[in-house]
Amino acid sequence: MGSILVEYLDSFIRGHDDKQLIAIPLVVLALALLVSVVVFSSTGAPVKLGLEFEGGTMIAFETQESAGVLEQDYSDYSLVDARKTGDRAILQFGPMDNDGQRELEKDITSKYSNVEIKQIGALYGKELQSQALKAIGLSFIGMAIVVFLIFRTAVPSIAVVLSAISDIAIAVGFMNITGIELSLGTVAALLMLIGYSVDSDILLTTRVLKRRGTANENIGRAMHTGLTMTTTTLAALVVMYIVSTFSYLVTSSVSQVNLLSDISIVLIFGLVADIMNTWLLNTGILRWHVTRNNPRGRRT
Repeated sequence: MGSILVEYLDSFIRGHDDKQLIAIPLVVLALALLVSVVVFSSTGAPVKLGLEFEGGTMIAFETQESAGVLEQDYSDYSLVDARKTGDRAILQFGPMDNDGQRELEKDITSKYSNVEIKQIGALYGKELQSQALKAIGLSFIGMAIVVFLIFRTAVPSIAVVLSAISDIAIAVGFMNITGIELSLGTVAALLMLIGYSVDSDILLTTRVLKRRGTANENIGRAMHTGLTMTTTTLAALVVMYIVSTFSYLVTSSVSQVNLLSDISIVLIFGLVADIMNTWLLNTGILRWHVTRNNPRGRRT
């Protein structure tokens, strides 16, 4: 599959000019940003916040009742989400006062077995929001500094940073469309995407700027290595997503692992976006840059 993808992308890149290559990922980026703006205008955040960042209570227990029945039973509380994974139900509630909290916990523990309760205060959630934003911001700053130190040229460095920003923005847009909340796990996935993006972009930029041959030849050689790495990672993530999401269909003793499921699906979509941003957006910018400085497009 990797070789087929390499051949297709290589043919696509050679058959289109730089403006066409750059336009496709920029349109996708614009759509992703538009989705996030719409979500921000309605919720005050660019992506729906999960329990860790908004505060509230998550209660898991064993039951044969459907998610719809549970949603009706606990609609009087600040119920945010109700879902089933195998024989296990997971209810998520927003912040509530102490009396309501005690009443809810008493009600559930008296009816169901194997009850697990996780509670996060609203103030602690705000603190985690601040820490997550700092972590992502510092990651981008550190990445930008390292990239500029490596290449010492504005255009290639900006292309690497732009590709990483686009990966994150598209992944966040995907989270908004599919209803995946921002949790500590998905923040970790977004931070990992920065690393994956920079890895493939630096590989491409180094090959194009520092190797002999035409830009298209160097892009083709970089593509073989880069896509092999990315598709290998994608294969592992797909397996991780299937096992963490659908293992309860094989055996009822294992429930869905929501943390791993969310991390893997965000990384999968982020890496697919990275393929587009690296081999279309960054490639188009680099090829334009090399051709502008050397009209014959060949390094000697």
